[in-house]
Amino acid sequence: MTCGPALPQPGGGPGHDAAIVGMFGRIAGWYDFLNRLLSLGIDQHWRRVLARAAAPGDDLALDLAAGTLDVSLALRREAPGATVAAMDFCPPMLARGRRKLKGANARHILPVAADARRLPLRAGSAACITMAFGIRNIAPRSAAFAEMLRVLRPGGRACILEFGSGRERIWGGLYNVYLDHVLPLVGRAISRDGAYGYLADSIRAFPTAAELEEEMRAAGFARVWHRKLTSGIVCLHVGETTA
Repeated sequence: MTCGPALPQPGGGPGHDAAIVGMFGRIAGWYDFLNRLLSLGIDQHWRRVLARAAAPGDDLALDLAAGTLDVSLALRREAPGATVAAMDFCPPMLARGRRKLKGANARHILPVAADARRLPLRAGSAACITMAFGIRNIAPRSAAFAEMLRVLRPGGRACILEFGSGRERIWGGLYNVYLDHVLPLVGRAISRDGAYGYLADSIRAFPTAAELEEEMRAAGFARVWHRKLTSGIVCLHVGETTA
């Protein structure tokens, strides 16, 4: 009897980092397609909201958990003068994203394999930070928040897009039915991988929006707030440093 590929445990645990890299490496080829399918295309709107909130201007933006670079490209559309350092723990995801880089974007979006808890950037170098659907996969989150605060400039802004917690009733509980049944079933049917079962489990275990806001405040962000999108299915979390 053979065992399937290792999947990460929500909240961390032994082998968590290697399991995260392996999981996203296996589904990299399906990632964009499944994002559009499982969100009915709304994920592109969520990423545009994230990019607008970050407002990088003509400065350096840091896109963490950059994946296949959809947020990095959204940042460049919002701010054509910006340079984006696109960092992700999983090189195969970045490799898929590089295929999208043409013209000026190929010169101003810089994909780099990096750990959000140990960023290869000097202190105070980034005007803003974005992270879409990545903070849930990092353990401990406090280490990532500390690095964000280190690399942000005074008055800089970290904008984090993440699914609403499965511990909150959204759409009268239909969100939980989607997490429990639809998401894992469709993900496995198409990608032949259990990654979307992990996704559902990690959303169920994730803090509520108010709890994550408190975590960011405790980490040292001077001003923190969140905005619910699509009835709270996704939340935009924003933390600013002291000016």
